[in-house]
This record gives sequence, C-alpha cells and structure tokens, in this order.
Amino acid sequence: MLMKKQKKQQVLGIVRGLDASKPWGQEGQVKVGSRLMQLLIETAYIQPTANEIGDAPPDIYPAFKHTLRTVSFENQSRRYGVIECDPLVLKGLEKTARHVVIPYMPMLVPPTNWTGYDKGAYLFLPSYVMRIHGAKQQREAVKRAPRNQLEPVFEALNTLGNTKWRINKRVLNVIDQIWANGGCLADLVDQEDVPIPEEPDTEDEAELKKWKWKVKAAKKENQERHSQRCDTELKLAVARKMKDEEGFYYPHNLDFRGRAYPMHPHLNHLGSDLCRGVLEFAEGRPLGKSGLQWLKIHLANLYAGGVDKLCYEGRIAFTENHVNDIFDSADRPLEGNRWWLQAEDPFQCLAACINLSEALRSPTPEATISHMPVHQDGSCNGLQHYAALGRDKLGAAAVNLVGGDQPADVYSGIAARVLEIMKRDAEKDPNTNPNALHARRLISQVDRKLVKQTVMTSVYGVTYIGARDQIKRRLKERCAMEDDSELFAAACYAAKTTLTALEEMFEAARSIMGWLGECAKVIATTNQAVRWTTPLGLPVVQPYRQLGRHLIKTSLQILTLQRETDKVLSKRQRTAFPPNFVHSLDGSHMMMTAVACKKAGLNFAGVHDSYWTHACDVDDMNRILREKFVELYEAPILENLLESFEKNFPTLKFPPLPERGDFDLREVLESPYFFN
Repeated sequence: MLMKKQKKQQVLGIVRGLDASKPWGQEGQVKVGSRLMQLLIETAYIQPTANEIGDAPPDIYPAFKHTLRTVSFENQSRRYGVIECDPLVLKGLEKTARHVVIPYMPMLVPPTNWTGYDKGAYLFLPSYVMRIHGAKQQREAVKRAPRNQLEPVFEALNTLGNTKWRINKRVLNVIDQIWANGGCLADLVDQEDVPIPEEPDTEDEAELKKWKWKVKAAKKENQERHSQRCDTELKLAVARKMKDEEGFYYPHNLDFRGRAYPMHPHLNHLGSDLCRGVLEFAEGRPLGKSGLQWLKIHLANLYAGGVDKLCYEGRIAFTENHVNDIFDSADRPLEGNRWWLQAEDPFQCLAACINLSEALRSPTPEATISHMPVHQDGSCNGLQHYAALGRDKLGAAAVNLVGGDQPADVYSGIAARVLEIMKRDAEKDPNTNPNALHARRLISQVDRKLVKQTVMTSVYGVTYIGARDQIKRRLKERCAMEDDSELFAAACYAAKTTLTALEEMFEAARSIMGWLGECAKVIATTNQAVRWTTPLGLPVVQPYRQLGRHLIKTSLQILTLQRETDKVLSKRQRTAFPPNFVHSLDGSHMMMTAVACKKAGLNFAGVHDSYWTHACDVDDMNRILREKFVELYEAPILENLLESFEKNFPTLKFPPLPERGDFDLREVLESPYFFN
C-alpha cells in the first residue's frame, strides 16, 4: 500500500511541475507517459495457465520489459529503447483485438459538413480537414485560405462522407467461418504460427549458422502473422459491430496533396479485399438492363487473371460461360467447388456472385435490387494525367484516352517495345556488345508482369536503381538465373531497356516531369518549400524539411524526438514534386466527379483512380467522369502553375514550359476504356 502511494506521488510530482493553465506540451506528455509506462513494467505480471505449467509450481513473471537494441544502418550503430511484451501477452492481444475501443468509428448519422480546418466530420471527436503530420506551413496555408476558396473541396468531402454504407452479412458470415477454422484461405492469414526449428545436435558451424537463419526467418514470419491477425480482428470487430445497423457513414478528410481518405482507419472501402467484400451501399437500386451487363463486367474485372483486359463483350461472355460456377459459389461458398476462391479479389467476387445469382434466377432480372458498388478504374491513371497535360497523342493512345475496339494495355505495350529492343540487341555480336548476351537470356522472360511495377512507378519518378531492383525481384521469383552476378547484370540491362521504352512511348510525360523537377530545384535553392494551389483551390506546401533532434530526459530513458527545422530538403523537394503535383490533379478530378454525381442523383465512392456507383448508374457516372476530366484539362494548368511560381518567387528564373502535342482532349469523351 505504501509503495502504491509513493508511485502515485511520483506521477503527481511530475504533473505538478507542469503549468496547469497551459496545455502540457510535447515534453510534459512524454515525461508523464514514460513514468506511467515504467510503472506498468514494474507492476504488470502474468502467470501461465495450469495446462502450460503442468505439475510445476505456479510462477509469475513480468508481462513487459524495457530493453535496449542496437541497430546498424549505413555503417552507423544506434541504440534504441524498446518495450517488449511476453509472448503470452502477445497471444492474448490477438484475442482482445476485437474488444479494443476504436474512437473514430463509422458514423450512424451523416457527418457534420466541413466549414473550416477543424470544423466538420465527427460530432464530438477532434476532426481536421487535412492530415498534415506536424507540417506547420501546410496547416497555416489551409487555415489562411478563405472559406469561399475552399468551398469546392468542402463540398466534395461532404459528398463522399454522405454516402451511406452497410455490411454484406452473407459475405461476413463466410469470412467468419473461414476465420473460425484457422484462416489461411482467400488471402486471410494463417491463425497458427510456423514452428521454430529445433537446434540441431551438431557442432558444425555451417549447420548451426543455417539453423540460426531459419529461426530468424520463422520468428519474422510469426511477427508478420501476428500483425496481420490483429489487423484482421480489428476489421472484423468493426464489421460485426456494424452488421445490424441500417447504414453508416465515413467522414472523409485529405492528405496534404488533396487526395481524399475515410477518417475511420480499419474497415473502409480503401482497404483490402476483405473490407471491400463486406461493404455495400445501404441504398439498393434496381439493376435495369444496363446494370445487369455492368454487373457481369464487374464480376469479370474482379476475377481478373487477364479477363479484365478483354473488351466488354469478352468480359460479359466470360461471366455467362461461368454461370454454373457463379451459382455454386453463391449457394455453397465453402462446401461447393469454390470457384470464387480463384479470383484475384475473392471476397468481392463472392459478393458479386451472390448478387448476380439473385438477378439471373429472378423472372425479371432487371428489376433485381442491387446494393453492389461497381468500380470503374483508370488505365495507369498517372500516365493518363501526364498524357492530358502534354496533349501527347502516342501516350494518350497507350493509356486509353483514345477510343478503340479493345482496351489498350500500357504494360503489354511497354513489354512489346522492350522485346523489340532486346531482339535487335540479341542479333549483335556478344564479343563487341555485352548486351547481346543479356538480351538472348532475357527474351523468354519479357512479359507485362516483368515491366508492370516499373511502368506503374514511372509516374512517381522511379530511378534506374529502383527499376533495376524491381525487375531483379521478378527475375528472382521466376528462378530465371542461378548465378547472382548474372542476375544482377541482366536486371541492369532490363531496367535500362524498360526506361528507354518508357521514354519513347511517353516522351511528353518525361518532359513535363523534368520541367516540374527543375522548377522545384530552382525554388529549393532558396531554402523554400514548393507550394501551389490545386484546381479546386486547395493550397499545398511540400513538407520535406530537415529534422532536428530534441532530447528529453525521462524516468525510463532519454528520449529523442524529431522536430522540423527551417532547412528544406532540396533533393526531396525536387524528386517528390512531379508525383505530388499529379496526385493533386487526380484528387481534383475525383472530387469534381463526386460533386457532379451527387447533383445527378448518383451514389458515389472514390478510391483515388477507382470510381464506384450502383450498376444501374455506371453509364451516367462514366459520362460525368469523362466530362470532368476534359473540363479539368481544358484549363491552362501548367501555365497557371508557372504564373503562381513567378508571383510567389519573383526573384527566381524558371525554365520555359515544355512543348506539347496536338492531342484533342475531347476524344476522351468517346473513349469506352478510359475508365473501365
């Protein structure tokens, strides 16, 4: 009792040292928090259950311990304080994850409309329109912006937040069954840990070294499984809590670039296949004739495996050819043939099978009520935005800004160009051209999967080293070469060839990326952050600054806190600007589409470059999103950006705007596969 009183006095002593008339501040919070953590370590003990200790006398031991770890990075070693919990506690955490109190849950009433930086969304919980992660300049820029300037952004966030959702109980029931039976199906993590290898009875150093590596790999795998299990439990806890509700809402806010996100972090439509599989629109609408066709196309898209690259007629035919599989999946998801499990997005595919089965068995399929969100996704959306910015005919055709009978597949297009270059190189003499040997070895390996990641990340400014590592991983997965040095050299060659093919096909995109990077470089030389305003009026300030260290002595250890300094990170400002700028444009396009869909009476949800609505409304949404894309790029975006730079930084000289092509933007209006 005396010890408890002393410990209480120690904590109160720290609290009394703080000024009660002001917020505690970071230092005060750290000191109190560290002392409370220390008290937990000193007082929290666990005792194994009877079946674990057998006939041995009961024993208790600390549930948590404070240790120091040494981590080496770039020839430097640093020691970090770590709070570790006993494996028994870790195991218990998985079981209690479903009972954790999650403050920012989905709302049962529509969110409060946004009217200011910290005014909107949740009724009583602190809500901020932007996730700034401590970037003061960004926070001040948003706070200073006049409300009428931010009105279009607020309207878009309010629209997204007013979409009403509900839980698909049939899909949730299937997930619960799989989870109760140990998981390890439909991309759910295995409920069991992998066994830790036993130490071999040998003194052979090589064998012991192999065993240690195996132990390390097993422990790492188990840590990852534990993390995934906790994540799954949290998602399912929210789904179970909301399953009997008539409907619920997701308040949205922004990242600093202007992309919208649900504020609830666990079960939302930006999440995994599990999340998307159990979520559906609360409002149901009759399919109608076009909706029935879009539902068939949607199922084919979810099944993927190349089916999603077919023309619309091909996707409909695929679905119609698998009607028996669809019925079986809906009727006996776990007892039947489990066709749905072969899909790329199995739980979403199962949801589509259930909805489509109901429609096809109905005497009037078009009258079937559907709650299913049907997705329309951009074709390598970052490159679509660059092609529109540069009015690039070749690039526009590669990413479906131009109409055609079949959807263009940019990844296959780049793979074909890479293969063409390699075939030319393969014909050369290996004695005079070392690339000839690499080309001959790689010709059989070139396909869309080999180049896909590099093409996808090209809009984010992927470097040669990044491309090399991506392609090396793909080749290693295929066991294409046994010798590591040979694999590395081949990956180097393949990366250079892929980047060459990209530059040829998307010359305008590379030119604009280069121009944006040069502008950022000019600004960063004056130790200022790059800032601009999105087409919807949102001010953006890049947050990349050097971090300083602030040491705080606590009862547990000395803690090092990072604090932003006034010095900008020049290289990061330059390399991050092109992708951040394009993200601010795709965010603007999505929000413009959301508001227009609301005015047209559609339910709408957006996941960056994936737009969702009811099956019966897909045609209307497709028309709107194309019109809004054209409207966005008919404005002089790059001219406005250059003008704002010259106004904000009058003493600096910026490079001239890059040359652009003569692509007619209005062709997008007639392109069936622009979003598909």
